[in-house]
Amino acid sequence: MVQDEGSSSSVTSSPLHNFSNMPLHPAVASSTTPLWMMRELRSDERGLCLIHLLLNCAGAAAAGRLDAANAALEHIASLAAPDGDAMQRVAAAFAEPLARRALRAWPGLCRALLLPRASPTPAEVAVARRHFHDLCPFLRLASAAANQSILEAMESEKIVHVIDLGGADATQWLELLHLLAARPEGPPHLRLTSVHEHKDLLSQTAMALTKEAERLDVPFQFNPVVSRLDALDVESLRVKTGEALAICSSLQLHCLLASDDDVTAAAAAAGGEKERRSPESGLSPSTSRADAFLGALWGLSPKVMVVTEQEASHNAAGLTERFVEALNYYAALFDCLELGAARGSVERARVERWLLGEEIKNIVACDGAQRLERHERLERWARRLEGAGFGRVPLSYYALLQARRVAQGLGCDGFKVREEKGTFFLCWQDRALFSVSAWRGRRFD
Repeated sequence: MVQDEGSSSSVTSSPLHNFSNMPLHPAVASSTTPLWMMRELRSDERGLCLIHLLLNCAGAAAAGRLDAANAALEHIASLAAPDGDAMQRVAAAFAEPLARRALRAWPGLCRALLLPRASPTPAEVAVARRHFHDLCPFLRLASAAANQSILEAMESEKIVHVIDLGGADATQWLELLHLLAARPEGPPHLRLTSVHEHKDLLSQTAMALTKEAERLDVPFQFNPVVSRLDALDVESLRVKTGEALAICSSLQLHCLLASDDDVTAAAAAAGGEKERRSPESGLSPSTSRADAFLGALWGLSPKVMVVTEQEASHNAAGLTERFVEALNYYAALFDCLELGAARGSVERARVERWLLGEEIKNIVACDGAQRLERHERLERWARRLEGAGFGRVPLSYYALLQARRVAQGLGCDGFKVREEKGTFFLCWQDRALFSVSAWRGRRFD
């Protein structure tokens, strides 16, 4: 069962319980230790050794010391295992991105060796997300809190329009259909606009929701918008006068930050003119893509917007800084998956390879517009949202109860919900991994 911050926890058996909460900094390399000695290490000793090797490899790759990076990777390969304990799997997930990063010094080798390797297909990513949803409760908790916020904001409304900026998974909206069908005043007419770049996934979502809406006798309309978020034309969302609007974004907004480096560089080249912000939306003429997008959403006048994001700092310019943060963050996620699935689980392997592994690869091996996994903490998103004109809406106590109800029966007290000023932080042990916050345009205050 989910517990509040400060509750006792019995989940202490994994060595990563300590690793994922310890401050990680580059230490003296362990790459001078003979391989045969390293293979005799106990699990906790091997874990610490892998942490030092990974950190030293990242530092060497960032500094262009390829011999040192290669030596560390050789030792990592002897200790890591994609089907081993949590720390072995974390190390295996980080090894390939570090190798990619090191090989960037030889672009020809990098292209010849690495480009032919296919990324997971959209269908495989969707499967991995469903497995992650089943194995870890974080997104289920976030969905429960978001649906409760939408339900409360839409009380007595006759026509409800929900915009889903993720668009690939029907699970959350199936639950919302049931909540709306149970309203004492009867269900509203629900229009769901889902945004996703792959039409096939939107079609599957439409079929599942339409069938369930008919069964529940909820008036329902599905509006698919085939687009990447960074190329979305807000006009295609077709918001109509008289609708009560809700917007939901689950792990999507950070992808918009990929272009901010270019915007910042352009602003610096223009002479660093001081930003002038409009009194209403708070946006400056030279705003970033993310700020401009949030300003456009504010212009749609949503009654509520629920934002779920990774509670992490993976957007630092320097490789070492974001590597340390990413290692700490994903160590906690892999530790959580260790509890949720047995050794050798196909479902867990898909999550770690097709979902989390691809995120790690993007954070470590990519830069510029190709680096999309630019996770930032809530405090930075709050500044952006407030700058765009949004005001924070405290998530209700009943939303907290709903989130906890989703976690009942897990039989584990490692999952925690921490509430701070109306925002939920979804935690593994004492490490916050995701944040859920609600917002609305100040014109509704």
